[in-house]
Amino acid sequence: MRIGVLTGGGDCPGLNAVIRAVVRKGVTNYGHEFVGFRDGWKGPLEGLSRPLGIAEVRGILPRGGTILGSSRTNPFKIENGVERIKENLAAQGVDALIAIGGEDTLGVATKLHELGVHVVGVPKTIDNDLGATDYTFGFDTAVNIAMEAIDRLHTTAESHHRTLVVEVMGRHAGWIALHAGLAGGANVILLPERQFDVDQVAGYVEKRFQHQYAPIVVVAEGAHPLEGQMVLHNQELDAFGHVRLGGIGQWLAEQLEAKTGKEARTVVLGHIQRGGTPTAFDRVLATRLGLHAIDAAHEGDWGKMVAMQSTDIVRVPLAEATRELKTVPLERYAEAEVFFGS
Repeated sequence: MRIGVLTGGGDCPGLNAVIRAVVRKGVTNYGHEFVGFRDGWKGPLEGLSRPLGIAEVRGILPRGGTILGSSRTNPFKIENGVERIKENLAAQGVDALIAIGGEDTLGVATKLHELGVHVVGVPKTIDNDLGATDYTFGFDTAVNIAMEAIDRLHTTAESHHRTLVVEVMGRHAGWIALHAGLAGGANVILLPERQFDVDQVAGYVEKRFQHQYAPIVVVAEGAHPLEGQMVLHNQELDAFGHVRLGGIGQWLAEQLEAKTGKEARTVVLGHIQRGGTPTAFDRVLATRLGLHAIDAAHEGDWGKMVAMQSTDIVRVPLAEATRELKTVPLERYAEAEVFFGS
């Protein structure tokens, strides 16, 4: 077969490891040919492609980002988008697609499969919020980056006796905030899954100061206070209908400073969490997912996503994987609450 590979949505450490595994096994074991589509769904939509053979994937294992580029293009929002994709695949002799992405990218893959396009999905998101898989690659790297930042912030917070609010990524799911906050010894962790009481957070902060230590508050970008709205950067929507978040950390710091009388500063980690070389865990997971994805494509097991369940790589229907987001259970959050304010 001639198989197209694309990476869509936000970039993520480990994407190149998937591409490498797909191509290496696909060429060596099965004799397939590959073409790389550029910039997510924009590639097959506009016929933007590049060669993708063993030579092109050498040396990319430790590299962050994606050699294929990415975008948030949604072909279902573009006139005749599906027809154009089918025409471009046929024109380039592409028999099937391996789509590597998160909820939006794989949501498109699910619809295309239902319309007759041969697709296999690979789950990718630093947010770890895709259903049907225990972990997504990129998450471990993002957590480690955030944890290291929190470790460094403890010392400067102590030196100046100030509150430091660390804003991390997490639109609807607070997995990064939960794991990085626990690993970094944060004194308060705020998630999108549970609205927070600003006065209660201020109480935790004051209690921490009473112990002669400076507090670190970790807040996911999608967290919001009781009876409040998510803090938005602006009202613009992307192609998948998402608003641009940002600002909850600064808002919270201002509230805490006013309520406690102690200086509070904000650190927004932003895209730092996405960048750089992937951890060993993410390299191994991404490689395994790539190997199993090409197996599924070779066997013609279309409409499936490869997923990690326990320590096994399994196949699940794309529709099942994209049905609902995997959010942090409240019992997991309750585990972290033991450390709040202490």
